[in-house]
Amino acid sequence: MFRNLYLKALRDQRKALLGWTAGIIIFIVIEAAIWPSIRDMSAWKDLLAAYPEPMRKLFNLEQFTTGTGFMNAELFSALLPLFFIIFGIGRGARAIAGEEESGTLDVLLVTPLSPGRMLLQQAAALVTGVAVLGAGVYVTLAVSSVLFGLGIGAATLAAATTAMMLLGIEFGFLALAIGAITGRRSLAIGAATTLAVAAYVLYAAGQIVDSVQPWQPLSPFHQALREGPLGGGLSLSFLWMVAAAAAFVLAAIPLFSRRDIAAH
Repeated sequence: MFRNLYLKALRDQRKALLGWTAGIIIFIVIEAAIWPSIRDMSAWKDLLAAYPEPMRKLFNLEQFTTGTGFMNAELFSALLPLFFIIFGIGRGARAIAGEEESGTLDVLLVTPLSPGRMLLQQAAALVTGVAVLGAGVYVTLAVSSVLFGLGIGAATLAAATTAMMLLGIEFGFLALAIGAITGRRSLAIGAATTLAVAAYVLYAAGQIVDSVQPWQPLSPFHQALREGPLGGGLSLSFLWMVAAAAAFVLAAIPLFSRRDIAAH
């Protein structure tokens, strides 16, 4: 029954994934529908000039008068990264630690699946879930760009969506690894969330504090958002995000394989 844990994991998250996707789609459509009104405001440039320079730099407000810049500031600089990271962390923490806390992980461990394969299949299910969210974002924004005159190209949108997905996968894999190593879902959520907040603080501080700037490339947010991300294209820094995500899971496999699993 549980030989293919990947399919089981997808079934387990289908309702939540449907809700997340629908909510993000609705949110994007509302934001896109606002753009024509913003575009036609004659005093908008003067209003933007009144913002403090650090805020204009952090959220790319200088480009706010274009459809691409508007979506960068409204969606891709804060809200979409937040949505993807929350989904990834929640799913990652639930994948192994959630199964253990609910008493079903010990059942899975008596199947032919090895602990390493279990972890990898859960990771693959997480990637699939994040990819579904990414597809929803891409299609919705592509259609909205045409309907509301945002002027966002297909390649530009693909790169930005990839950046969001990588953020969700990286922090999701971190939560998955912590949950597999400790067996505690709350710890996996708390630790991954804390590190995500710290990474964002490092990214934001690097935008406005010169002494912090040399450390800024260590932040996944910098790796994902430094080029916009709308308009920045596929960045080589994305490879660091892929490498970090893979390292979290690979490092957790031997520790998870040797750990005593709580039986219920």
